[in-house]
Amino acid sequence: MALITLQDAQLAYGHVALLDHTDFALESQERVGLIGRNGTGKSSLLKILAGLERPDDGTLQVQTGLRVAYVPQEPDLDPSASVFEAASLGLAEARQARDLYLSGAEGLDLDLLQGRIEALDAWNWEQRVEETLQRLHLDGSHTVGQLSGGNRKRVALAQALVSRPDVLLLDEPTNHLDMDSIAWLEDLLLEYRGSVVTISHDRAFLDRVVTRMVELDRGRLLSYPGNFAQYQTLKEEQLAQEAVINARADKLLAQEEVWIRKGVEARRTRAQGRITRLERLREQRTQRRDAVGQVRLEVASGGASGKIVAELDRVSKSFPSADGGSRTVVRDFSATILRGDKVGLIGPNGAGKTTLLKLILGELPPDSGTVRQGSQISVAYFDQLRDQVNLDATLEDFISPGSEWIEIGNRRTHVKSYLNDFLFSPARANAPVRTLSGGERNRLLLARLFARPANVLVLDEPTNDLDIDTLELLEDLLQQYEGTVFLVSHDRRFLDNVVTSTIVSEVDGVWREYVGDVEDWLTQSARAQELQRQRAPEPAAKPSETAMAATASASAPATSKRKLSYKEQREFDALPAKIKALEEEQAAIDSALADGQLFATDAARATQLSARHAEIEEEWMQALERWQALGGT
Repeated sequence: MALITLQDAQLAYGHVALLDHTDFALESQERVGLIGRNGTGKSSLLKILAGLERPDDGTLQVQTGLRVAYVPQEPDLDPSASVFEAASLGLAEARQARDLYLSGAEGLDLDLLQGRIEALDAWNWEQRVEETLQRLHLDGSHTVGQLSGGNRKRVALAQALVSRPDVLLLDEPTNHLDMDSIAWLEDLLLEYRGSVVTISHDRAFLDRVVTRMVELDRGRLLSYPGNFAQYQTLKEEQLAQEAVINARADKLLAQEEVWIRKGVEARRTRAQGRITRLERLREQRTQRRDAVGQVRLEVASGGASGKIVAELDRVSKSFPSADGGSRTVVRDFSATILRGDKVGLIGPNGAGKTTLLKLILGELPPDSGTVRQGSQISVAYFDQLRDQVNLDATLEDFISPGSEWIEIGNRRTHVKSYLNDFLFSPARANAPVRTLSGGERNRLLLARLFARPANVLVLDEPTNDLDIDTLELLEDLLQQYEGTVFLVSHDRRFLDNVVTSTIVSEVDGVWREYVGDVEDWLTQSARAQELQRQRAPEPAAKPSETAMAATASASAPATSKRKLSYKEQREFDALPAKIKALEEEQAAIDSALADGQLFATDAARATQLSARHAEIEEEWMQALERWQALGGT
């Protein structure tokens, strides 16, 4: 039996039907991913399932005694409360029952109250809160107002989880979370024994977590078994079938319309059935739910910048810390950013991604080291636009203040037509910005950003609240964009599809640049850690030829190792020289690639050297393992 059942639900705002005779059922231990275009009513549906809102019509059936917890997209937490106090609000009923029992007020039915306390496990509510906070890596003594957006989201999750709900409803849970926190949330949900309904546009998150995809599409809920990758396959098949059926219906309707206009034949009694069918075809065409158009993205790239956008040499930056000392955010960082690079900045919340961006773009002076800016740079910030949003302005005035026209490249476009490219109808052009949903506001911000000529785009978390269709179109736009892109995002799939290199926060203010996308960074990082692990136990991690030979000769008589054959002994004696040669070759490649000039002058040679660098690591590792196997220590 389903835990929650929604039948024939209807919900409309104005003339827009968000739910149109919609049915939904949630089974035990299901993890449902709810997706759909921005503004289609996903959050409203989640609130209806949580019992916070009611549909205009239809019925909601919930199993008796079912505990449901809802975590909104933007948690409403008291900034002055401690983390412990905020999380314990999820056990308000249990706290109230225990406090009432302990008060000893007259007229209480203590037996009934005792049963209620035991049912709620109210005697141990403090322990339950502490256990939940520990599980979510939160310090209960901290104040909510001092927390980052990601940690506030964790507090909201703690508030929901302390009640041990049977159903967990999550609205965009990965927003404001860094990659480590998203991985932690994925593990948490995979271990969770209840059912989950989550709104999310993080495709990697949906692929790993959900067992069923549900799409809210033109007022209907469409269910697809499996994760997001399986949904994509099934959706393509469905759309292809729908297109064929609609094409056949349109062809038949066109034929019948031609026939009816012949006049005389249509008035004959024997053709009355055909006229009735025509009327039915017209009605079906009127009621058809046509797919919403796609966003048409185009960016005004402005004039080209110089070949080098920024060159940093051993740059460091520190800030005063709360304990009176200083905290180094960037330490001895060197890099060369070239025109056309698409750079992803990755790091936990508070690591200093914004500070590093300001150093690269010359908006913040370094404490030490040098930063050289390129020529003819024109920068457009996505994050800045968020701070400049006037909620009372109309969409038209927000995009093009004081003018009805926008110029993108050599094309002049009316602002209403430009808004229509971003799926804002002309009728909404005079609506205030505050009437938009979170995803629609982000889409409007992108519209304003792309209307500004710029050859360097800085996008700080542009994927928050955007629907999956718009995300994919934004990916295509950034791939084709001829300028330079700096992208701060925790959406792994989005980064993989856009960036050509990553700058990653490591430890103690150290930032390291990796060629490729997130997967390449993880592969290179894992390989480096493995090499470090292999070398760490040995004092001579990369021993020289003399040291290795001396160690081998000194240890030979004192050990009981098997005697090497003549061929093995020759191989063993030659390995130190081979290892040293590989190290010298790798150092020479590092030197050639260090300043980035080779990529600009001879890209093919640079690519060849990068590939050889990876091969050397493998050969070096194999040689070292062979040397150890033959008796090296």
